[in-house]
Amino acid sequence: MSAPHARPGRIAGKTVLITGAAGGLGEAMAFMMAREGARLALTDIDGDRAAALAARINAEIPGAAFAYAHDVADEAQWEQVIAAAVADLGGLSVLVNNAGVGGPLAFVEQDTVDNWQRQYEINLRSIMLGAKYAMPHLRVAAPASIINISSIAGLVAAPGMGAYNATKAAVWMYTKTLALEAAKADWNVRCNSVHPVFIKTPILDPFIAMAGGDEAKAHERLTRGIPLKRIGDPDDVAYCVLYLASDESRFVTGSEFKIDGGMTAQ
Repeated sequence: MSAPHARPGRIAGKTVLITGAAGGLGEAMAFMMAREGARLALTDIDGDRAAALAARINAEIPGAAFAYAHDVADEAQWEQVIAAAVADLGGLSVLVNNAGVGGPLAFVEQDTVDNWQRQYEINLRSIMLGAKYAMPHLRVAAPASIINISSIAGLVAAPGMGAYNATKAAVWMYTKTLALEAAKADWNVRCNSVHPVFIKTPILDPFIAMAGGDEAKAHERLTRGIPLKRIGDPDDVAYCVLYLASDESRFVTGSEFKIDGGMTAQ
């Protein structure tokens, strides 16, 4: 059987749920995937922003996007959102677990259980819940794909980032577990993780604040360890997600994709 050829509309016919879709990486993924032929369920804790994004996409590509208010830490909401998305889209073939949060720089003696709990619930527990409630529908729609957005911080540690490092590392390993479970069960659902370094999104705002509001200075500091010497763009991540959502990646599962400008090659 020959491999599928890259073509315009690379994910035509795919039905995709993206969490944390209202801005940043989620917004970039949403526009790119809609333009490549997918129909989208966009979820975010800020339902109004998710609805505004869906309206912008639908103005360009009528009927491409639906929006839902969604707290990814709430199990009951996962059940409700998955059911609504499947009804509106007519099925579900791709889940992008993109929602996530950082926290304050907190060294061990100053760190708090609340900080760890919040990051655990949003960065990690949400991914288990998404996979749990989406998997029955993904199996029906196979070939299907789960794409979990982790971070370079899940592969490379830094002082004061214990909760973020730990939860993002757990996303990396849990993705491999999902990939093996799905493969051994012959479900034809691939599971991969994506690990961006610093990307031009609001997640950089604390670093800019630490530089006295000087964005150029903050970026210069952040890129010192990046061989390509720049901050990433949201589309740099979205292109990887597009590939993993498409059937072009049909033999790729249990893998981690580093979007880091060469940082971890050193």
